[in-house]
Amino acid sequence: MNAEILCVGTELLLGDVVNTNASDIARGLAHLGINVYHQAVVGDNPGRLADCLRESLSRSDLVLLTGGLGPTYDDLTKETVAAHFGRELVLDEESLQAIEGYYARTGRRMTDNNRKQAMMPRGCRILPNPNGTAPGCILEGEDGKTAILMPGPPREMRPMFDGPVTDYLMRRTHDGILVSRTINFFGIGESALEDQLRERMIASTNPTIAPYAKTSEVQLRVTARASDEAEGNRLIEPVVQEITAAFPEYVYGMDFHSINEAVVRRYTEAGKTLACAESCTGGLVAARLVEIAGASAVLHCGVVAYANQAKRELLGVREETLAGPGAVSRECALEMARGIRRLSKADVAVSTTGYAGPQGADGEPVGLVYVAAVGDGFEEVRELHLARGRADDREHIRFMASSHAFDLALRALRGQKC
Repeated sequence: MNAEILCVGTELLLGDVVNTNASDIARGLAHLGINVYHQAVVGDNPGRLADCLRESLSRSDLVLLTGGLGPTYDDLTKETVAAHFGRELVLDEESLQAIEGYYARTGRRMTDNNRKQAMMPRGCRILPNPNGTAPGCILEGEDGKTAILMPGPPREMRPMFDGPVTDYLMRRTHDGILVSRTINFFGIGESALEDQLRERMIASTNPTIAPYAKTSEVQLRVTARASDEAEGNRLIEPVVQEITAAFPEYVYGMDFHSINEAVVRRYTEAGKTLACAESCTGGLVAARLVEIAGASAVLHCGVVAYANQAKRELLGVREETLAGPGAVSRECALEMARGIRRLSKADVAVSTTGYAGPQGADGEPVGLVYVAAVGDGFEEVRELHLARGRADDREHIRFMASSHAFDLALRALRGQKC
């Protein structure tokens, strides 16, 4: 079965709202073994929506639409799709009662235009929406083409897709499911990784192997088509073991969204704490940890010591270090990490110091950064040259430095030096 995703809403088209629905649906369809060939966004315009829907259904068996199911005059997805399938809209009493019940539960007054949301294409399968007022629906055409309509708000769309829509699609598909594992790499680029794995990637058809570059890291997705998840994992596991054994210095984990998530999860599992002393990253190490739920069990404290006085008085960096090698030096980074660990009593401490730009200092270039980690029996300092000569170098240098701090934090936890 081939599918397309069509997201409706002028707010999406103008970039006022980030379109997370498309990525959520695409991942869900991939897991079901359904090929996604196209994605599109169209504004709240019935003519353009009709054109886009007609084109999508001419290419694909299934179109999943989100948005345009609200009560206002410009919510016209149902009307447009119903017209394409030659269906009239009729009042669905169960949907109307569900909408009335929703307003009663939330203590809000239902307005007349909310009745519009209970008008459904004749003969459709209705998808209840306990998380909002807009029910979804499934329309099946005589030609075998299918349209699935879901509400736009992600907190309403996602439960509907994960529940009744997935159940429906599993009954419709007989080609098995896709099972994937992600190998997380840090310290090697996508092109270098692909170069070393090219022959293996070409030879492997089930499972397939594909690299995906993210800022500061690479993910390698191993995907198998199988009758069920257990069979898929049996196909994947030997490939995963082979690749992780070939790149021990670069693989930091499995199935993590990002390296900062890996730090929080790994430290939580180990019952260890982390502290950070930051200069050039300006709190980004701590901020990226706090992005991850559960960081409170891991992050003991963080200090932004930008001025030399702060480095000296808060972290105990020696005056002779600041006057000699300087604030941006291997020695200073190590003393910063030692100082915050001593101050916090955390199991591991990391530090960053460097020139994020736009200028360097003391004859040193922009992008020169030192990152350190200190733990029991572990001390490591990494010298980095992160400038690319681009307008966004400052943000890039800070982000990359924070990622290197996370890599060293993971190595300190494993006792694995570079």
